Amino acid sequence: MAVIQSQQVVKSIAPIEKEGKAPVGIRGIAAQFGCAPGVIRTKVGYAGGTQGHPTYRRMGDHTETVQIEYDPEVTSYGNMLDIFWANHNPTSKCSRQYMSAIFYHTNEQKQLAEESLKSQQKKRAQKITTKIVPVGTFTDAEDYHQKYLLQRHPRILTDLDMDPGEQLNRSFVTARLNGYVGGFGSLDNFEKEKELLNLPPTVEKYVRLLIKNGKSHW
Repeated sequence: MAVIQSQQVVKSIAPIEKEGKAPVGIRGIAAQFGCAPGVIRTKVGYAGGTQGHPTYRRMGDHTETVQIEYDPEVTSYGNMLDIFWANHNPTSKCSRQYMSAIFYHTNEQKQLAEESLKSQQKKRAQKITTKIVPVGTFTDAEDYHQKYLLQRHPRILTDLDMDPGEQLNRSFVTARLNGYVGGFGSLDNFEKEKELLNLPPTVEKYVRLLIKNGKSHW
């Protein structure tokens, strides 16, 4: 793949409940962005706290977070914010681990995030609890959390000849597939980018079937 200019935005999304199912938490938030137009990579991790070397079992004062790399020639920070607001209830009161937050890298991102929050507040009667704070240090979550919904389909990873680890965590293809198998992408969009993904025929057929049947594991 050609080198693509990218920018990063780190976000946290409070747990989402859908059709009476359990909250998504750290394992599902990356899928919400994974196959959105212009998204290159996603990683989940921990940010916003002071405890050194946080882990899922010892998170301290950190928040479960997803880091997104995107191509600014295809999409924008504003579009990432739109996905953020659309996929959770920002008025919920949650613990530090699950709180709704936008972690910014630059003053421009901070300003855009603040403007989007004001716009969203006008649409809601309840007060939005989302925090807008500098990112500080982002710590990768454990491998078993990365592309979690995709990892629930081991046959895909087998056909891609890929195991959990750095290759899966950094892969453009697995980020996109994680979104599609999670139910966040349309069949039309998948057909448009299948050549770019260069998938084995078995994977292409399997993912297409999942999208058609509306299957997801969250």
